[in-house]
Amino acid sequence: MDIPDVPPDVSFDRLSQTTEARDFAFEVKRAAMGPHIIARWGWDESFQQNVHEQRFRDTPLSRIMRNGQAVGTIALTAFADHLRLDEFYLLPAHQGQGLGTRILNHCLAIADTHGMPLRLRYLKWNPVGSLYRRHEFTIIDENEVHFIMERQPG
Repeated sequence: MDIPDVPPDVSFDRLSQTTEARDFAFEVKRAAMGPHIIARWGWDESFQQNVHEQRFRDTPLSRIMRNGQAVGTIALTAFADHLRLDEFYLLPAHQGQGLGTRILNHCLAIADTHGMPLRLRYLKWNPVGSLYRRHEFTIIDENEVHFIMERQPG
């Protein structure tokens, strides 16, 4: 689904299925998630490229723009019984400044407007979990490496 802008300075541009868009999304993922992936498994470039290629094809990614500058990626997908937040990555230079919280609050407001829960998943050892818990997400499932969380409409 298309994500409306967050005035006055944040917009979301849907990425097309081009090499340039795929490469941009991969570099954002590498910058934002690389340290967390490396901490557990190291970085296998070929494996990461293959996983990214599949997710890029299957996930309606958008480029997060702030004041005209690309700062990350995000996907918000509507299902029959929930919205799902995926590939929500900010480049390190834009982390820790409240931007992620603003965007998360925006997605929560969209879910609330639709009367639907918002679901996401994250690596168990990624400290972003504290952000999600502060926003009333609860764990609804888990696997070896991910917590799957949901926040009910409020």
